[in-house]
Amino acid sequence: MSQSDRWLSLYEDSHRDMSQQPFYWLAVAALLPATAGMLWSLPVPAGFVEISPVLNWGTAFLMATLVYYFIISVPLAIGMLPPVFFLTALGLWLSRTGLSVAGASLGLMIAALGGLYTGHRGRGGTGAILRDIQLMPIGPIWLLSRLYRRLGIPF
Repeated sequence: MSQSDRWLSLYEDSHRDMSQQPFYWLAVAALLPATAGMLWSLPVPAGFVEISPVLNWGTAFLMATLVYYFIISVPLAIGMLPPVFFLTALGLWLSRTGLSVAGASLGLMIAALGGLYTGHRGRGGTGAILRDIQLMPIGPIWLLSRLYRRLGIPF
């Protein structure tokens, strides 16, 4: 069993027979950007700015997540490149317009946690939500793997 199959199987096992799958899928998709945005809002060392004005804790988290995706599965990592670039562009746009990245991310995080709760209602409870948070980087590629299967794209 490949590493991608092992991680996706582990994630899949805890998400069978969910009551509200659409809410859950939206929540899973929102959890990664919400976390990246919250990290984006943290103060950065001066050395980060010297390296790149785009480098902050949020972009470092997204870069590390992409590296992790490439270790797990190259096709899934390539599929995650556009969303990661979009999140970076969105973060830059929010920070340049003066809008609060932290506020938007906090709202998205609350909505994502609400979606996780709704998706797990009656099955798993708080423990399942905590497990989802623990496996947060796997969630988006799990969703992408389901799309890849439907389209017949090997991963």
